[in-house]
Amino acid sequence: MGRILLTALILIALDTTAQVKSIKVMTYNIRLDHPVDSINQWPKRDHKVYALIKKYDPDIFGVQEALHHQMEGLNKNLSAYDFVGVGRDDGRTKGEYSAIFFKPSRFRLLDQNTFWLSETPDVPGSKSWNTAFTRVATWAKLEDKKTKKVFFILNTHFDHISLEARRASAQLIKAKLSVLAGDLPVLITGDFNCEPTEAPYRVMTSDDMPKLTDAHPQESAQGTFCTFSVNNPCRRIDYLFYSSPWKKTDYTIITDNNGQYYPSDHLPVLGEFILPK
Repeated sequence: MGRILLTALILIALDTTAQVKSIKVMTYNIRLDHPVDSINQWPKRDHKVYALIKKYDPDIFGVQEALHHQMEGLNKNLSAYDFVGVGRDDGRTKGEYSAIFFKPSRFRLLDQNTFWLSETPDVPGSKSWNTAFTRVATWAKLEDKKTKKVFFILNTHFDHISLEARRASAQLIKAKLSVLAGDLPVLITGDFNCEPTEAPYRVMTSDDMPKLTDAHPQESAQGTFCTFSVNNPCRRIDYLFYSSPWKKTDYTIITDNNGQYYPSDHLPVLGEFILPK
């Protein structure tokens, strides 16, 4: 009888450990491949981006500004991941992706899609609200294979010119979450091109359901958009948001550099989260 009880206690302990295993989530604007970047153009720094992601080993990461050939490079060099996402210009391969990479060894993909940040979100390539470029949000429903817990994750990139577009995009995402995610726990990654004092941020963190929390510690003033040079000041425009019942256990803005340049003009943000039993 004692042996049976001991075995039961061990199984309960193992189950509890599995239930609270953390998930490492990263958001990373990798900067599109553009000749104007000269010494920091993608072919001269792609290996730095691959190495950084491998070093910090997120379970899931969202990228912004990735052109199709950059997506091919990420997919080839980061073989531990699958991805979902499409090019924003045609819903296939043209234009920048806001893709979600995840480890299929840990997660099962249940559903996924992309919508456009516009008044016609189901129309590929559509744009509204004086936005400078077409913008998208890519989402996925993932199941943790060990815990069987299902959650919703979305990755996006807001317009850099139009405040109207950023505010309307935030409102659209909050409305979409209530339909697409339902009661599922939500994680959001992205470059929102706004600081915490601005209206789009206030919309994202409003009391409208699902209620989202910014993972960034309030006491920290560390920014995320620095340009490539390590000598430039940084603005905080890249975020990890999460809903209940997620619990944040760690948060880092990664500042790895070669003493002169960062691997991208944005710093990656890495958070750890758990879903309590």
